[in-house]
Amino acid sequence: MDLSGSDALLLERIRAGDAQALADIYDQHAGLVFGLARRVTREEQLARDVTQEVFTYLWEMPGRVDLSRGSLRSFLALLAHRRAVDLVRRHEARARAETASAMPEVEDGPEADVVEAQLQSWQKKKLAELLGKLPAEQREAIRLAYYDGLTYVQVAKTLGIPEGTAKTRLRSALGKLRTLLTEEAREVTT
Repeated sequence: MDLSGSDALLLERIRAGDAQALADIYDQHAGLVFGLARRVTREEQLARDVTQEVFTYLWEMPGRVDLSRGSLRSFLALLAHRRAVDLVRRHEARARAETASAMPEVEDGPEADVVEAQLQSWQKKKLAELLGKLPAEQREAIRLAYYDGLTYVQVAKTLGIPEGTAKTRLRSALGKLRTLLTEEAREVTT
């Protein structure tokens, strides 16, 4: 059986809007995509999310598949691995940020509520101030990814830019925020 010919035919059908072609590809490759995503994320729900994202991407961007570089199976496996790794990194970054911003416990009582509210207000103002120092396109990418919870792909689609550009904007913004926070910490401690 000529798999590359079969893959090419299925991709042509998807380009033509044939949902059954996507269903056929899903039936053939969902186990591989889910299994890979499950191994990387180690969570069933995250693996399901990656699987859905991979097949949604295929449906929306079938032209991105280049069968001269490999099979549809290898394309889907590579895409699943990349998306799963991105998802794990994003979750780890959020967990680190939450741990770093965790406030020390204050004894219970009315004063504790006031102190906690003041501290949260100060953190929000400081973060808004630091975000305001970023270029507008980086600030928007951060808002979409970290406040709206979008993936790199979704950020790229929302902003109408290539996925690589979205990743670069987010990495650059996070690097700039890290530098600004380091400078702030130095000023406070000196």
